[in-house]
Amino acid sequence: QRHGSTRRDPTATPAPDLVDRNFLPPERDRLWVADITQQRTGEGWLYLAVVLDAFSRRVVGWSMADHLRAELVLDALDMAIAQRHPTTGLVHHSDHGCQYTSFAFGRRLAASELVASMGTVGDALDNAVAESFFATLECELLDRYPWPTRTALRTAIFDFIEVFYNRQRRHSTLDYHPPAAYEQHHASAASAA
Repeated sequence: QRHGSTRRDPTATPAPDLVDRNFLPPERDRLWVADITQQRTGEGWLYLAVVLDAFSRRVVGWSMADHLRAELVLDALDMAIAQRHPTTGLVHHSDHGCQYTSFAFGRRLAASELVASMGTVGDALDNAVAESFFATLECELLDRYPWPTRTALRTAIFDFIEVFYNRQRRHSTLDYHPPAAYEQHHASAASAA
């Protein structure tokens, strides 16, 4: 079992749930979902934080580290912001993990004019899009091989996200398009309208 990475800070005030399990935004960069998973290697744990665009299921930010400090989720968020340049009011949805309720993370969201949202405690359906991605990652990569080193696992996860998942893997929820193609199709349709 690798989903043991949520550690709550009982003194932190979580953000309200602005999503209410509605993971169907009208366009990209309106709703991002974020979560952390972990995988054991021969050298110890490797933690992966991801940010997905709920519209296209595309992984827009990710970060890997051998620790669970707030920098892990900050790095994933920074990558997403740098890649997507979201407009004011984008909702960033996560669980109540101490990384997401940390002062540093809240400050980064506020500085970028993004809005924090958090699901209820211990309910996977409140972050179903991120959970679905991790289930795919486990089934199609993590559970298939032993991982003797963190470097080997980092390389494999990078390839899985950037080469396969975002650009090649077809999704039933996206009319069987990969995330990148789904976004491109919608951008073309919008500019033609």
